Amino acid sequence: MSELKNKTVNGLKWSALERILSQGAQLVLMLILARMLGPKAFGLIGMLAIFIAIGQVFIDSGFSSALIRKNDRSNIDYSTAFYFNIFVAVIFYIVLFITSPFISDFYQQPELTSLTKVIGLSLIINSFTLVPRTILTVSMNFKAQAKASICSVIIGGVIALTLAKCGYGVWALVAQTLSMALCNAVFLNVVAKWIPSLNFSKESFSYLFGFGGKLLASGLLDTAYNNLYQIVIGKKFDVVNVGQYTQANQISSIPAMTMTNVIQRVTYPMFSHMQDNHKKMQEYYLLTIKVAALFIFPLMAGIAIISKPLIHMFLGSQWGEASNLIMVLAFAYMLYPIHAINLNILQVKGRSDLFLKLEVIKKILGLAIIAITMQVGILYMCIGLLFHSYISLILNTYYTEKLTGLKIKNQVKEIFPIWIITLISSFIAWTSANYLSEADTIQVISMICIAVVIYLTLICLTQKKVVKIILSIKNQG
Repeated sequence: MSELKNKTVNGLKWSALERILSQGAQLVLMLILARMLGPKAFGLIGMLAIFIAIGQVFIDSGFSSALIRKNDRSNIDYSTAFYFNIFVAVIFYIVLFITSPFISDFYQQPELTSLTKVIGLSLIINSFTLVPRTILTVSMNFKAQAKASICSVIIGGVIALTLAKCGYGVWALVAQTLSMALCNAVFLNVVAKWIPSLNFSKESFSYLFGFGGKLLASGLLDTAYNNLYQIVIGKKFDVVNVGQYTQANQISSIPAMTMTNVIQRVTYPMFSHMQDNHKKMQEYYLLTIKVAALFIFPLMAGIAIISKPLIHMFLGSQWGEASNLIMVLAFAYMLYPIHAINLNILQVKGRSDLFLKLEVIKKILGLAIIAITMQVGILYMCIGLLFHSYISLILNTYYTEKLTGLKIKNQVKEIFPIWIITLISSFIAWTSANYLSEADTIQVISMICIAVVIYLTLICLTQKKVVKIILSIKNQG
């Protein structure tokens, strides 16, 4: 277990470093490109997001999770998954290519026909990365993945900025997507040092799809729902509104999804190793959600309170509506890492059936919320998303209790004090900064400083045990 602990700690550090640096760089690039290109360019890409995202889910089909969970995985298993990934990617791209005029007609945006045909190539490129990434994840080699991701972001960013400056508009964003995908595919395959065998096993496919099939269904539900907002906004409102929402959603989601990705990639193989040790899994589960809450809660609350002066300062008045949406979305995404930990437990326990059932329940509720809020406006749709996130937490923890024996109240007990401290420190910082100055720069700096001081003080006074654990992990590096 000590070897697993060391691998987990090392994996957590490198996975966190990769996500923070790569996603941080993407966030900075996105802000620069948003100012250069305006809402319409991001709106056009946002309209295509659901098709690319669904394609990616089909290509993976839950095979990555199935391979990680399978203790006796072989090269034949990897090869079977590899050929399946590529086959599905090619088929999906052909479908996307043929239907691109219909997508354009649906949104009444002629540019989408050519954009769809080109950006869809990223699906085929990404299909070559799934197995190498899985191999590196199984060995908990997140250092190699970090280097590949960071280099890809830098190269893609340079290409996008160059094209944007030369006046290529939305095509700069398309080039960024393709170049990042290509660089990442090359780097991961070189580092993984894996070559597929000329074998496709029906037995292996049966196992992988048997487990991954339910994850595919739940993944499609989740992806379709998460991207449904762009479709509704694009159809009911216009491309500029899609751009405003897309930008607000990206700024709000990148920090939360960065931590979610780190947690999923590290805890899934960790929990898989201890799936037969019930007591140890409970202990690590409670510690993981508490540590996640300590970092993500203040980060997301901070994004919410500084959104207005930050957007005005960096993006200008043309993106003003996005700041209002960020204030709501940040609190919705605050719980996503906690959701991820709960759902990892379901997968590790082999209950992909419960995973699917849970997703169906949550999405039915979500669709009802969208149907109601879309009649009022985009801001109220985001408020509905916030409400849905908190309802989802209750549902997720209920199923975790059934599988691990951990009472919901014990799970909430770990994170509720941190949530309260976050609200207190954020409210005081937001109120104080608004009284101090009307200047954007001063407001942002003062909000951050005041919130950090109050938050750290209260955490050190009330959460001494977990602070010691975090410091001990840091010292192991």
